[in-house]
Amino acid sequence: MKPITIIQLYPRDMNLYGDWGNTLVLKKRLQWRDYPVKIIDHNPGDSTDFSAGDIFVGGGGQDSGQNFIQEDLLRRAAELKKLAEDGVPMLMICGMYQLFGKFFVTNSGERIIGAGILPIETRAGDERMIGNITLESKEFGGIVGYENHSGQTFLDENVLPLGRVVRGAGNSDNGYEGVRYNNIIATYLHGPLLPKNPQIADFLIDTALKRRNLEIANYFIDDNLARKARETAEKRPR
Repeated sequence: MKPITIIQLYPRDMNLYGDWGNTLVLKKRLQWRDYPVKIIDHNPGDSTDFSAGDIFVGGGGQDSGQNFIQEDLLRRAAELKKLAEDGVPMLMICGMYQLFGKFFVTNSGERIIGAGILPIETRAGDERMIGNITLESKEFGGIVGYENHSGQTFLDENVLPLGRVVRGAGNSDNGYEGVRYNNIIATYLHGPLLPKNPQIADFLIDTALKRRNLEIANYFIDDNLARKARETAEKRPR
């Protein structure tokens, strides 16, 4: 069987908060279902064949990292946008969440042009939002993570958030966090996100399998440790 291919976007510069753990979760959960997995790292200047990707993931980084990858991201933006519109599942965290939007304005007023894949815009705020965060999602139920960002992200009209903020800051002061757009999940939640929220990992995997016309067989994965970790995270102070 041809492997399920996970493409990591810019892990060299956009993995400041351990978001590579999301890739490890996807890899392990695919292996537990007896699917072979291939992981491809795409960094600036690489000639990666994006059409080979079944799932795309991207993480968080500093403003300097965003500046460094911007040129390559814009060069490949049209390819990524077409894949997103075709329904390829993608998980974009923090800095890559921002760069998948239209633009990001830094504290100094510099405008970093984004890939224009997500109908959002982000502006740096005066306060850094740091701490444990809990969401409630109609699609995924309870979601927990850790946020560390100064960006305030604003969604275009009729664009759906990932969830409602139960505790924490989220996108801005509107009570919501993240974006659900096509089969993209974009969010500020680190942790990394997927170990404590395996339901999101399974969404990405199931979507990839369906696109490959592969049967989603009955399977059992014991997520008891993930449940306990989520319960512990919910009890931690902000």
